[in-house]
Parts: sequence; C-alpha cells; structure tokens
Amino acid sequence: MSGDTGKSAGSRLLCLGLGYTARALAHRLARRGFAIDGSARTSEGAAAITAVGWQGHVLDGGRQSPRLDAALATASHLLISAPPEAAGDPVLLALGPAIAAAPSLGWIGYLSTVGVYGDHQGAWIDETTMPRDPGPRGQRRLAAEAGWLDLGARSGKRVEIFRLPGIYGPGRSAIDQVLAGTARRIIKPGQVFNRMHVDDIAGALEAALSGPARYQVYNLVDDEPAPPQDVLAFAAMLLGAPVPPAIDFEEARLTPMAASFYAESKRASNRRMKEALGYRPAYPTYREGLRAIEAATGRST
Repeated sequence: MSGDTGKSAGSRLLCLGLGYTARALAHRLARRGFAIDGSARTSEGAAAITAVGWQGHVLDGGRQSPRLDAALATASHLLISAPPEAAGDPVLLALGPAIAAAPSLGWIGYLSTVGVYGDHQGAWIDETTMPRDPGPRGQRRLAAEAGWLDLGARSGKRVEIFRLPGIYGPGRSAIDQVLAGTARRIIKPGQVFNRMHVDDIAGALEAALSGPARYQVYNLVDDEPAPPQDVLAFAAMLLGAPVPPAIDFEEARLTPMAASFYAESKRASNRRMKEALGYRPAYPTYREGLRAIEAATGRST
C-alpha cells in the first residue's frame, strides 16, 4: 500500500513496545485524533498505558491479552519498537500471521538502529552502505529487518525500517546527567556518532506515515555526528557547571550496552530523511536540543 495513510479520521496506532520513542509519536498522533493502543510486558505496564487514556495490552513472548487481537484487527498503523531476542523478533514470532492478515493495517514501521552498519572508522555512511561486521546485536537487528520486509512483500502491506542513533530528550540527556552528577567524559580518540532528539524522531515518523512510500529504509539521525565528550562539555557549559573530568576509554569500565556505542564509529547521513520524507529536524545538532532541554528544566547549578 503506497498511498497517503496519514488521515486521522478512524485512524488507530498500535505500538508494540510503548517505550520512550513510541510514546512521543503516540502523543503527536493522539492530538490529530488517532486512537492509541500500546503493549507492555506486564499487566502493570498495560494498566499504566490505560491510565494515560490509551488502551493498554500485554505482550510478553507468547503471552498476550485477548484484547490485543481485536486491537490489531482495527489498527491502521503499527509501530514495532520491541528489540529482537536470540530466538528472533518476538513480535514476528507471536503475531506475524495476524499482522499479515490484519484487514485495516496500511502502514508498519519498525524501529531499528544504525548499529546494523557496524564500524566505519568515522566515515560517512547512508542507507546504501553495506553492513560491516555489526556484531551479534546488529546481526539480530538485520535479521529482524529482513523478517519485517519479507512480511510486507508477502502480505502487500507497506513496511518501512527506521534506523535510529543514540536517542535523547527530556529526562534522558546530557543535561540530566550533569544535573544528577553522573556525567562521565569518556575519551576514545576518533570516536564519533549521531544522536537524535526524541521529538525529531517522532516528527520524522509522523512524516513517514502521513506521506507516500518512497523507500523502505531510513536513517533518522541529526545533522552533526559528534564525539560524546563534546556533548557533555556543552551541557555543563549551559548549566554553568564544571566540565566533568576526562576518563580514558580503556579505564571507563562500561556496561556491555554502553561499550557497544564505543565499539563503532560512523557518521550517518540524514539526506534521505530530508529529501524523501520532507522532514528537517527541529534540533539539527545536539546544541539546539540541549538548549531546549535546559530551558525547560528552569534549573542551573
């Protein structure tokens, strides 16, 4: 389905994995009149979604709430943000046939990661760049992407893949780290990567589902890939706080998840996002994004 699927009348967004990014999109579409359904792994999580005024459902592996099938049968748009597991994509495994058969579903968006490209030693890459040894997590993501694109080809449904960088926004930013006293300026020479404000990711997703199909894969990233220590230093400057001391990467003792960001260095292009989706970030670099977050806190050290 390649036409405009963004009209709000009778539209229903189902988010399988209603996390930080999916919530930002849901709030945007709710203001346009979309009905919103979202899944969580527990009944408590589903209840928290319902408390917002949306419909909450349980989806945890093979266990799902009976109402989820009904929500899927009436959904016009589907966003998947649940990460793949060792056994495969949990949503495809649990709901693949039902999604393929959903009668009202016109758009499926899958949130992936620029980690699928692997390490390019700081070089510029785009959606046509071939992956380079992305590691186990990246390989699982690539397999999940292929699974969703295959579902689209078999069912005739429009499927689009969105590769995301480091995500930041209110409550999850260098500003928050400096205020909390947890900021660490970890130095790895040559290290650079993109990031994207959560509101810009939601804006680009809204542009995608509202317009015609152009491509199947998009990088949703900012204009200026930057070393992470520069971002923390800028946040400290905005707050009038001391710049956190530098820590050598080899001595940082990072968690496996945090270390994975430093295992790869690349500069991802957002040209396709701008030209095909017509979306230009409200926060094109981390500077605009952090300034907005700092202004909203009303705090300084």
